[in-house]
Amino acid sequence: MQMHNDGYEMVISESESEDPYHVDGTTPLLNNSLNKQPKKRVKFKMDQTYDYSEVYQRLPIRTYVAYGMGHILNDVCASMWFTYLLVFLHLVLNFTDTQAGALLLVGQVADALSTPFVGYFSDQGDNFWFCRYGKRKTWHLIGTFCVILTFPFIFSPCVECEAAANWSKMIYYSMFIIIFQFGWAAVQISHLSLIPEISPNEHDRTQLTAVRYGFTVVANVLVYVVTWAVLHLGGNDNNKINFTDAGKFQDIVINVMAFGAICSLLFHIFVKETNINNPGLEDVRGTRLRTDFKELFSDIQLYQVALTYMCSRLFINLTQVFITLYLHESLNMVASSLAIVPLIMYLGSLITSFSIGYINKTLGRKLTYIFGAIIGLAACLFIHWGQGDLYSQYLIYIVATLLGSASSIVLVSSLGITTDLIGTRTNSGAFVYGIMSFVDKLANGVVVIIIQGQHEGEPHLWYYRDILTYVCGGAVLLGGLAVIFWRRPLHVGETTQELLFEEDEGHETIN
Repeated sequence: MQMHNDGYEMVISESESEDPYHVDGTTPLLNNSLNKQPKKRVKFKMDQTYDYSEVYQRLPIRTYVAYGMGHILNDVCASMWFTYLLVFLHLVLNFTDTQAGALLLVGQVADALSTPFVGYFSDQGDNFWFCRYGKRKTWHLIGTFCVILTFPFIFSPCVECEAAANWSKMIYYSMFIIIFQFGWAAVQISHLSLIPEISPNEHDRTQLTAVRYGFTVVANVLVYVVTWAVLHLGGNDNNKINFTDAGKFQDIVINVMAFGAICSLLFHIFVKETNINNPGLEDVRGTRLRTDFKELFSDIQLYQVALTYMCSRLFINLTQVFITLYLHESLNMVASSLAIVPLIMYLGSLITSFSIGYINKTLGRKLTYIFGAIIGLAACLFIHWGQGDLYSQYLIYIVATLLGSASSIVLVSSLGITTDLIGTRTNSGAFVYGIMSFVDKLANGVVVIIIQGQHEGEPHLWYYRDILTYVCGGAVLLGGLAVIFWRRPLHVGETTQELLFEEDEGHETIN
């Protein structure tokens, strides 16, 4: 290998042996015709700040940590959104069940429509001057500003319109919700699409995903600790949530968002986006080419992975949305329990996240997902049969731990399956993540509005218990079935030979 000013030059020479096997004597060459060709010089270019071994073998701890911190602001907002939005809108602002569900649906639809848009444009080149900062990090920065400027208004009483009719308040909140969800989608997609660009190695990507989810759990734990502290110290420990708690929710939002904003700043300082100064570079990891849209949408595996990801998110998000209403309405638990039980759930998730990398290496993606789905089903059945003082005082925390562990496993596994689908075509990575998120957000919004609409005017003590049992349990079961029939691709639309050698402008490029 010889060093040149514009990159590296690698020599691939003809093997003098006619044996069509590698040196191990067992694995046939992908293309035996390579042995019949004279010596070739194959050029590939890399970012000069890394060498080949660093890209494939070593990621500094600082990169893992800083990358994980880049999604904390989104995570604390998502935790408040899914866990407490319906509680705040219905119990504090006195919206009806259907109105509260409709506002959540507005947010989910806005998010669903934003994700493919952000994904497509995030995959485009960075020729625009502002995007020279990095096409992924630019979208991350735009989204961060949108989130910071709008989310506090969602968890606050209507400014100068508290006495207005509920329909006008819904318009007021919808404006902030739409802008917030666009920003949230921009941060999520840009952050996810950095994973296959940071490392081409499957286990590195799994570890990055696990670290990302670990920080997600930390963010959720922070939200629930702050919520418990505010409700407990505020003298509402033995009461239920009501309209007097509006100021407490504002305090919670301000505190957790301040922490998230600091983490976003550290992410932008320490995570470097490669190839931002020369978009013409032909990266060794294959970021030069985009997968054709027709080719992408004609691949059945895209729909299998989308179904798996959607079911995983339905299980996680619906559990998060309805666990607090289940505690409030079905088990008649006090206000502080609305923070303690979700906190236990995410502590179980955090502990599990540390072992996901090992479980994935041992069992593989499919069995790891199925293992998580079984744990989730067990928790849902436990909820169906659980009642009485023993259950509400002690056993509910075991259920919360199981739900947290299952959520951690199925989410990391489904994200890993998505990165496998992308393969080396990282310039289409954000768009693929956008498709996954579109299906996820739209499904969550539609299911929530249906559930809340069925509950309108129908007081039923065990309604939310049945939702957690059948809807959440059914979602994770369907996700497990989808994984069973999933065949891991090399990546969308490429053969093994095309992955290794690709003709381009008269010379071969290693991707």
